[in-house]
Amino acid sequence: MTQPLTPVKGEATYQDVQDAPEGMVAELLDGELFLQPRPAMRHAHVGSVLGALILPAFSLGRGGPGGWWIVDEPELHLGPDVLVPGLAGWRKDALPAFDLSVAHVAEVPQWVCEVLSPSTAAKDRIRKLPTYGRLGVVHAWLIDPGAHTLEVYRWDDTCWSLIGAHAGKERVRAEPFEALEINLADLWLPERAAERL
Repeated sequence: MTQPLTPVKGEATYQDVQDAPEGMVAELLDGELFLQPRPAMRHAHVGSVLGALILPAFSLGRGGPGGWWIVDEPELHLGPDVLVPGLAGWRKDALPAFDLSVAHVAEVPQWVCEVLSPSTAAKDRIRKLPTYGRLGVVHAWLIDPGAHTLEVYRWDDTCWSLIGAHAGKERVRAEPFEALEINLADLWLPERAAERL
């Protein structure tokens, strides 16, 4: 059962993020605290499989060009905002190493991927996507596991442009990872398993 996203009104701080109940993902957007439950299995599966496909080729250089750091659900501290995308990627030439003494990343990624759920889709589209663009993220993917879709966006100075929309069992090459063909069918849980979630 999907639980509604809970925005907490008022001027929230990072302390509110740290004080979030166990099992909740906390984000700060324009001083507003958003709490949501950890992803359901359908959602988690998409993020896990996509990471497993992209990471070897782009982070490790196995079967692909390398040159990226790919991280699952990083906590991004970007100005006053605290964001937790499903996946994020940094070009290694822009970020040679992470600060390993902290549990967050303060550098803007070049790519983010949000895996949409009924309770988070509006926030991801309406609040987070514009924030990512304003902060300097260049590439964004929105994946809807229920609709079996991938939307690919590029930031063009003032707005996001949809440069690709894919669905079902398509095989796609999507920027910035065009060197790898991704079979979208690999991302979706079999319907019989998905019905039980």
